[in-house]
Amino acid sequence: MGDRELWDGIRRKDAGAFDTVYRTYCTGLQGFLKQLLGSRQAAEDVTQETFTSIWQHPNGFDPERGTLRSYLFGAGRKRAVDWWRKQKPHGYPAEEPVAENRNETSSLVGNAFGKLPAEQRTVLWLREVEGQSYAELAEILGIPEGTVRSRLFAARKALRQVWRTAPSMKEGS
Repeated sequence: MGDRELWDGIRRKDAGAFDTVYRTYCTGLQGFLKQLLGSRQAAEDVTQETFTSIWQHPNGFDPERGTLRSYLFGAGRKRAVDWWRKQKPHGYPAEEPVAENRNETSSLVGNAFGKLPAEQRTVLWLREVEGQSYAELAEILGIPEGTVRSRLFAARKALRQVWRTAPSMKEGS
């Protein structure tokens, strides 16, 4: 079933279509929001709010303008911005990676990634982890495709700089 058919189903309040969309995109959206918000709990909350809003008010998606995936990530990003405005993030402390749950390399990468500004983390996460195209990123972020490219360039450069200045794994040996 394509994006248009799924969205038409959601607009008709077809629980099966909604379930398909939820199962397909929930994990990716939640991972993206965790990177954006810095908290697993906040990401879960905003993910649920995003899907609840889409079920209650299924408007805004236009398959001629982009993919359902891009629309959902854009809606989630907007909800995350609203969350920051309303919450004063004191209720959801940023989480540090738990060492026993990650190997040393992924912990180093996560720490380096976490040192980037939110805007850079967002564009890198969507491109490198979620595999969004430049056009999809432009739609999600509400910016021109050329700006997406320049932000990605700057984010990759900043990540390389963070990585170069991070203590190496050899120093601890």
